[in-house]
This record gives sequence, structure tokens and C-alpha cells, in this order.
Amino acid sequence: MTTSTEQSAEQLSATTLLRFATAGSVDDGKSTLVGRLLHDSKSVLADQLEAVEHASRSRGQEAPDLALLTDGLRAEREQGITIDVAYRYFATPRRRFILADTPGHVQYTRNMVTGASTAELTVILVDARNGVVEQTRRHAAIAALLRVPHVVLAVNKMDLVGYEESVFAAIAEEFTAYASELGVPEITAIPISALSGDNVVDASANMDWYGGPTVLEHLETVPVSHDLTGCHARFPVQYVIRPQTAEHPDYRGYAGQIAAGTFRVGEGVTVLPSGRTSRIAGIDLLGEPVDVAWTPQSVTLLLEDDIDVSRGDIVVPSDDAPATTQDVEATVCHVADTPLTVGARVLLKHTTRTVKAIVKEIPSRLTLDDLSQHPAPGQLVANDIGRVRVRTAEPLALDAYAHSRRTGSFLLIDPADGTTLAAGMAGESFATAGAAPARDDEGWDF
Repeated sequence: MTTSTEQSAEQLSATTLLRFATAGSVDDGKSTLVGRLLHDSKSVLADQLEAVEHASRSRGQEAPDLALLTDGLRAEREQGITIDVAYRYFATPRRRFILADTPGHVQYTRNMVTGASTAELTVILVDARNGVVEQTRRHAAIAALLRVPHVVLAVNKMDLVGYEESVFAAIAEEFTAYASELGVPEITAIPISALSGDNVVDASANMDWYGGPTVLEHLETVPVSHDLTGCHARFPVQYVIRPQTAEHPDYRGYAGQIAAGTFRVGEGVTVLPSGRTSRIAGIDLLGEPVDVAWTPQSVTLLLEDDIDVSRGDIVVPSDDAPATTQDVEATVCHVADTPLTVGARVLLKHTTRTVKAIVKEIPSRLTLDDLSQHPAPGQLVANDIGRVRVRTAEPLALDAYAHSRRTGSFLLIDPADGTTLAAGMAGESFATAGAAPARDDEGWDF
């Protein structure tokens, strides 16, 4: 006979995992929504709630400020804003969740790129009194660029506009038109009041005109696919294992995490960027040999031929190898305070490989108001979204980001101090290309 603890563990192991992020402008109520979601779904421990109640009383508030469940930094509590990405883990009987609560201030927009880069769903909040603002459009653009499959528009503070259906309908229509033009595949609009709890976990009695799901109901039921086994198989090499011991005198394995797809013993593979070919002689998983391995398992591959393979190389099936290139065209979200300029010398980090590169062109910068392209801006500053063309010192095996979020993404890094400058998505986006090539910089002419 199984105990209730064992039953709940079994139920939990059978549920799926949803990674989602929240975003919105300042004071739209993101942290309050997250706190309400945790509180009403019974995902808050008693001591956590007691600490929030104590902190709220010390600030002269009678009711507990649920935003304090996520705003843990002292500066956040003093200013009443979110500064850093706050990750929270909770579960219901139907699904497990990893939540990234991202900041709303314009100068922290870059943090949303971090929080949403691995998300399958993004909740974008809008204050019902203000409607769609520039920051709302910026967050929608980032969600579209990062290929987040599901977007929820949470129209918050409906209690402050008398729960009027017309207010919600107008905001939902404007946002849906904008996000659809960006290419967001699915948009779900939900009217809520995070402070009062309307339509967050429980259905609201104040909005009987709304017949859709609550926020939690949608989070629990939205279809999520983690099956990357059917994608283009990619294995970035992280480490070469050569024990050279009496027990393993000739062992040479290539360790790493499978980024996508499936690998099998006996399969013909190509090592990029060198282009050398071989076959998989063996796969070690947790110290045991297996015949098949798939994403996201961390394994060691053994090849039949003794070829030169090192960290940063990518092992791919020979019949499904991407083209290598030194000319990278991509859309980037600039995240550093230092501007990104034409001719800048940078490092480009793709999977486990880091190479020298130079910014050859910045053809355009996205104008968020009307989604037009500002041609040849010359530079990108913090929080800008634009197209770039980068020339690398060595060939890279990049997939289009539209095909693979793992192997189609990269970082641009300042070689002087290691600061991340921009997050890039290779291939086409809703942006267009166009300016003349920049002059080569001395010593960085690839």
C-alpha cells in the first residue's frame, strides 16, 4: 500500500514542466501577480508568508504585500520595483513550473532576454489604465525574436477601471494586432486584478462577461513540447576525455550535452568546422554504454577513427550537417551600457566555441512604435534591437534560430573585460537587411 507522500511524488513525476517568464512596464503588477499566483495556489511555505506579513506590517501595510515574495533584494523593496530576474519554482497537481519574474524598467529590459531565452511561455502585463505602452511593445518584440511559442496578455488592475469589458477588449485588440505582425504564434488575453485575485487562480465574480481560463488554468493546460529528439541532431563538444591509464590506455571520448536530436552507435557523423567524418563507436551515459542518446542528456561519444576533435567542435549526422560560415547575419538585443558600433572587435560565443569577430555592418535598428527599420544607425545602445552582420575569424556551424533556439543563438562579448554586449539570434527575423560593408579594422581583417 502506497502512502499519500508516495502518491504525490508519483503524480508530480508524471506532470510536465513549463518554463515561463513575466514581463511588463513599471508598476504593472508583475511581482504582485506572481505573489498572488504562489499564494492562491498554496505554493508558499508558512515561514515565507509570515516573513512577508512581518515586512508588510513594518512598512505600515495592513494586508500582506505579495510582491515581496519575489522582490527579495533590499533595493527592490525600498523602491517597490524589480531589478534582477527572480526565479521561482512551484508545482500544482497538474504541472511543475519554473518562473522567471523579469524587471519592468527600461534599463533592465536586457534582463528579460535572460529570463525569456529558455521560456515556453511569456506573460506580458499591461496596466488597464495605461494600455499598450512602448515597454509593452518592446517585450512583445523580444518574445517574438526569442521564438517564445505562447504569449499571455494579462490586462491587470481591472478593478481600477470598474471591470469594464470595453477597456479590456480595446487593449487586447491593439496588442494582438501588434504581436501578430511580429509573428507571435499564439496570444491569449486574460483580464485580471492581481491585488484582488480576480482571474489569477480563481475565476472572478466581477467579470462574468469573461468566459476564458484563469491565468493558472491556462498555465496548467497550455500544450508544451520538450521533445527535441526530432530536431537536427547537434552535439557541441565540451571536453576531451583521455585518461591514459593502464585500465584505459587508448580511451578517447568527447563529452558534452546533446543540444538537439538523437545519436546512435554506428551512425556516420561529421565534425565541424573541420568537416572530418567518422562513425560513432560507442556512447557512454553515466558511466554505462548505451546504444542511443538524445537531448538533453550529457554523454561521452567515442568515434571509430582517431581524428582531431576539441572543445568547441560540433558533432552532427553526416547526412544532416549545417553549412559553416564566417559571415553571420543575425538580430541582436543589445544588453550592455557600452554601445555596439560598426567596426567593433568582439568575441562571439556559440555553444562551447568562442572566436574573434568584427562587426561589419549594423544595417538597421527596429523602431518599436510601428515596427519600421531605421536604416544604418551606426550603433546600437542598451536595450536596442537591430540587425548586424559579423565576420568571424573561424568558421561556425550555426543553425537558423527559427530552427533551433540552442544552436541558432550566440553572445557577443567584449574581449577587454568579458562583458556580454549582445544576445544574437542567427538568420532571418522580422527585420530587413541592407547597408554597405564597413571598412576592415587593422589586425581584425578576416
